Amino acid sequence: MAKKVLVTEDSPIVLNVHSTLLKSVGYDVVEAEDNLIALEKAKAEDFDLIVLDINTPKMDGYTFCKEIRALPNYKDVPILVITTESDPEDKVRGLEAGADLFLVKPVKTEDFIAYANKLLGA
Repeated sequence: MAKKVLVTEDSPIVLNVHSTLLKSVGYDVVEAEDNLIALEKAKAEDFDLIVLDINTPKMDGYTFCKEIRALPNYKDVPILVITTESDPEDKVRGLEAGADLFLVKPVKTEDFIAYANKLLGA
């Protein structure tokens, strides 16, 4: 059974790119256009990895990380943040909120897949 990845991104183009890349290496991908929708999807089903953007309209990624980490079945699920926020303080804030990895856009395709594979133990 393929590992399930939840991808949240408010840019439809970036969402499509991330989803397509993950699907191309065999992952089952569920998309959300903002972190609030992603949180509801995560409450409804289990995922093996979450890929998210910090800046989405209805809920920022820092809040999402704190909320998802409060759910018993998501204490150990890896969270990969990919964002345009490049300030070192943003990275620290993201990691403190519960992210496992914090990458700044643009991220090379091969790096994105390698980090996702590593977090999924593949």
